[in-house]
Amino acid sequence: MENIKPKTITELRKLLKPVKSFYLKKKKPLTRMDKLAVWITENVGSMGFFLIIFGWTVIWLLWNTLSPKALRFDPYPAFVLWLFLSNLIQILLMPLIMVGQNQQTLHADERAEADFNVNIKAELEIENILLHLENQNALILQILENLEKRKED
Repeated sequence: MENIKPKTITELRKLLKPVKSFYLKKKKPLTRMDKLAVWITENVGSMGFFLIIFGWTVIWLLWNTLSPKALRFDPYPAFVLWLFLSNLIQILLMPLIMVGQNQQTLHADERAEADFNVNIKAELEIENILLHLENQNALILQILENLEKRKED
């Protein structure tokens, strides 16, 4: 059996580059617009914001249909304007949310790269441990053979 000498810890450390936190190695800082897009994505993309918009819409519609005509501030034909405005808001928010999601995706990609580097490091260390175990097995077998030969002699 071939006797493979395992790497020492210092040899193993020389092979590996240190894994750095991806938070520290930002490729480029976020611009103000990117920060705004991320903020909008985090806040607009929440259930709280959805409930506020939904509640406001229901109150708006109920008030303008069920309240006395003198108190209605947006009678029937204006609903069309309200629907147009709400669609306009959706059209404007969608690109902003997508920009924020793109920034979050870049962040997730950097985390995945850091995880990959950690996995490579762990794989090399496990391989080294296996080499140590193989070496120990070979040594134990050699010792057993030597003991058997002495026993026979």
